[in-house]
Parts: sequence; C-alpha cells; structure tokens
Amino acid sequence: MPLLIDFKSGDKLIINGSVLENIGGNTKILVHNNSAILREKEVLSHEDAQTPASRVYYELQNAYILLDPTERDESLKRFDQRLNEFIAACPNALDIALKVRDHVQNERVYKGLKEAQNLIKYESNVLAQFSKQLKAFLAENEQDETNSIDSDTVVDDIS
Repeated sequence: MPLLIDFKSGDKLIINGSVLENIGGNTKILVHNNSAILREKEVLSHEDAQTPASRVYYELQNAYILLDPTERDESLKRFDQRLNEFIAACPNALDIALKVRDHVQNERVYKGLKEAQNLIKYESNVLAQFSKQLKAFLAENEQDETNSIDSDTVVDDIS
C-alpha cells in the first residue's frame, strides 16, 4: 500500500537512511515500496537523548533507519539494554515497555517507535510530578529555615 507524505517547504525526511530536504514549495511524495521513513519531527538526535526513555527511542530509531545489518543488530542490542534499564528504573511503565518490545520482536519496528513515544510521555509525566513535589519540599524547608533564622535573631536581640 503506497504512503502519501505531505512534504512542506524546509521539512526533512529520512528514507532508508538518506536525509531528504524540501528546498522548494510544499509538495506531496508517494512512496510505492516498503521503506524505512521518518519525518523530521520523529527524529531524535543523540544530544537530545538525555533520559532513559529517550535513549530507548534513540536506539530503536537507529535500528529502524540503519541499512547495514551489523549496525542494525548492534542498535537493537543497545535498545534492549536501554529498555531493560528503563523497566528497572520505572517498573510502573512495564505494560508500555512490553508493547514496545513486542512490536520490535515481531519486526514492527516503526510501531515500536510510536509506542516508545508513549514511554517518553510517561517518563515526562513522572518527572513533572517529581519536580512539583521537589519544589513543594524545598519551599517548605525554605520556610522552616526562615522561621528558624527569625527565631535566632529574636533571641540575639533579647540578649
């Protein structure tokens, strides 16, 4: 089944490891055969893969777009290692992680990538919750410190 891609001016695509950039006006591309295709918005750079879930995605992305079978296998090994690390760090996301692994094991790597985006969303929510709790904790302790300092000052003034 062909794939129709809206290719806007300035957009980039990766098709079978080759980066294409539209330097003209908007266009449409019809891909007639089975190809590894990622839109620019789906590509994660090595520098941006800073969290456990994003590292899972990055390795899977590489396995998807690399043509060399040896490089692809190495990326899949690193993907599996990163996924195991993520599961160990965030066992509550096991269901999502298992869906990613199932897609990959059944040669549906692109679907695995899409599911790995859910790992990133889950991780983002966990980190946002943690950040909120940490800010509340720090604010509470800052208030305690201020009260403690004020008490010490009052005692010093009395003497």
